[in-house]
Parts: sequence; structure tokens; C-alpha cells
Amino acid sequence: MYEVDHFDLAIMRALEREGRLSNTALAERVGLSPSACSRRLDRLEKEGAIKGYYARLSHRHLGRPVTVLVNIALSGQSERHLSEFEAAARRCPNVLFCFLMSGEYDYLLRVAARDLQDFERIHKTVLSAFPHVARLNSSFALREVVDRPVRSSDFLEDDD
Repeated sequence: MYEVDHFDLAIMRALEREGRLSNTALAERVGLSPSACSRRLDRLEKEGAIKGYYARLSHRHLGRPVTVLVNIALSGQSERHLSEFEAAARRCPNVLFCFLMSGEYDYLLRVAARDLQDFERIHKTVLSAFPHVARLNSSFALREVVDRPVRSSDFLEDDD
């Protein structure tokens, strides 16, 4: 892994504001030649500093306005238990994120559903059927207050 310098930081900041920039436009914004910019961008992607490019879509507009946070405890914490559960979570399109947690529950999931009946179906036929599930605890989100992407300006300082 390498240290992020001011050019790398400038590239990340430009792309987080406008992820659809062409390499030529990006190079102009950060003060590099297109080839140098392209090499840095490739390296940032390979290192995982840039995790991808995508549009942030509205769950409501996609017909999934109900957000449910689900805590799940497994029957055991062996590597097999964890990997089998995680594989099932990755396959479920209703699971928007899944975190391995410390504490009383092993996982925290954010699940999108059409309505209460849809979540009941997901709970009964999908989540409960995930491997090694011992206990589920669901909480319904009443309103989204903060949903922000990671911003370089929140965590990194530019020396310029």
C-alpha cells in the first residue's frame, strides 16, 4: 500500500463530486497529463481507495420504501458458520448491507422491503432460512435522517 499524495487526493475529490468525468477532464482538473492521471487512477482502483462508480438509487422509487434493521445471532461462530451465513446474505437482493458485529448479535443487516407483508415474507422464508440463524431481532426505520457517502474531506487533510 502506498501513501495518498495531493494528486491522488485531488483525483478522489473530483470523482466523488462528479464520478462520470472523462480521464481527460479529470486530468485537467487535477493538473496532470491524461496518461499520468490514468496511471494514478488505475493504482487507486487496484489499491481499493476507489471502490467503484455507481449512481445512488432511491429505494422508494424502486418500490422498496420500507427499511428494516435486523440483528441476527448465529448458533455458533466458527469460520464455517460465518462464511455460510455471509454467502447467503450476499445472495439475497433485499439485503442492502451486512456487518459482522461484536456484542450480543453476530450480524446487523439493512433490509429493503415493499411493505410490512413483504418483510414478513422475507423474514419467514429468507432470513430465517439463512444457515445457522438462532435468533432475529427486527427494527423498522421510521425516517432516514442521514445517509451520506464517505467524503475525503471528512477524513483526509490536504496539505495545499
